[in-house]
Amino acid sequence: MNKFKRRDFLLTSSLFAGATLISPTLISCRNPNTKLNIAVIGVGGRGRANYNPILDSENIVAMCDVDDNRARDGYEKILSNFPKVRKFTDFRLMFDEMHKEIDAVIISTPDHTHFAPAMVAMELGKHVYMEKPLAHNVWECRTLKKAANYYNIVSQMGNQGHTTNGVRQIKEWYEAGILGEVKEVHAWIGTLDFRPGHYWTLPESFPPSKQQVPEHLNWDLWLGPAKYRDYNQVYAPKSWRGFFDFGNGQLGDWSCHTLDGPFWALDLGMPNEVESYVPKQINKHHFVSEQSIVSYKFPANKKRSPVTMKWYEGGLKPELDPDWPIKELERSGMIMVGSKCSLITGGRPNNPKLLVSDQEWEDFKNNMPDQTIPRLKWGDETPVHEWIDAIKNDYLPESNFSYGADLTEMALIGTLSQRFAAKIQYESKKMKITNRPDINEFLKEPARDGWRYGESLS
Repeated sequence: MNKFKRRDFLLTSSLFAGATLISPTLISCRNPNTKLNIAVIGVGGRGRANYNPILDSENIVAMCDVDDNRARDGYEKILSNFPKVRKFTDFRLMFDEMHKEIDAVIISTPDHTHFAPAMVAMELGKHVYMEKPLAHNVWECRTLKKAANYYNIVSQMGNQGHTTNGVRQIKEWYEAGILGEVKEVHAWIGTLDFRPGHYWTLPESFPPSKQQVPEHLNWDLWLGPAKYRDYNQVYAPKSWRGFFDFGNGQLGDWSCHTLDGPFWALDLGMPNEVESYVPKQINKHHFVSEQSIVSYKFPANKKRSPVTMKWYEGGLKPELDPDWPIKELERSGMIMVGSKCSLITGGRPNNPKLLVSDQEWEDFKNNMPDQTIPRLKWGDETPVHEWIDAIKNDYLPESNFSYGADLTEMALIGTLSQRFAAKIQYESKKMKITNRPDINEFLKEPARDGWRYGESLS
């Protein structure tokens, strides 16, 4: 929430990144009292949560989805509020016909189709709100980060927890020295619930058998840049996250929430080594495994010692320290282990708590460190409101594409280690895995003809 001007960010980030591009003219901001004209790409699923908060405050002029069935309720709701809204199946056609009428875009599609519409939108000078995780591979993250800077738009990744009071407390408490030195972080999430039609669906065979494409789904557009394959309902509409060609499993999905606090507070940056324990791979490296432990190693920086962070999946959890005043861990959560005391959160960073006695906790709450990070005026979990306000008042949200790209890249390096059950030694400056060159091709995945964007910014 540091409301620095975007033109100042452009200068500092370009110097830091060593960018050689010359930015286009600064996009002028609208009057704060003027409604924005917004296009919604991805109307079903997470799309609803992202456009619902602005139905009364902004104008939705276009809506786009490849699945008429999943988007039906959303279409009806948007249409009831904006009778002149136009409906599209292909975002490229939408931009061709309406780019002069659109100020900003909300993208809530599967991970593998985040990059293309965001790049087209930014090239046209549109502000972009993107569902988390930011992208599907490391090259996409870095290119989105560079493009948001180059085209000088207001960007936001929708990891809701980053708008909360809780994530700010984590950073403030750490910086105030409450935790002491933090060298360990542990985070965990519950079991994968494999059920037909659920978010995790185990196919009957690999590859899944060919099925008839439903009339309500444009399968080719759903695949987007991904290599063509026959349709099967285990992919769409819900359970694509389990297939690494489309999603990044639980780590890719939840790390932007659960690991956001320590990533921000400790200024973790990129790991130099990641290793995964995967007791049983379901299917080579194409499908998510039921259990794993991913161990990150982050080198020291000017402010802290090296940090080890472990991510546990499938019901696996860290061991309880006997000094912690808890008997069991919740289904998901995160612990920062400090030399003075430790901090715990749930799967989201909303409500941090010190692992101290009840009396010590009450005493602490009555004498908390000063708030040094501004709070959002809209309350918790309203990133789209922050994004809208930033567009109208010329500043960058905290979880802009620069931050969101780094947080997502950190997660994706872990996902690659998990995917191949491998130890990865990562040279971030060169975007290179040094000990497993066979995995490097997944840092930048090939895109099908008609879906190659962003190459000029490489």
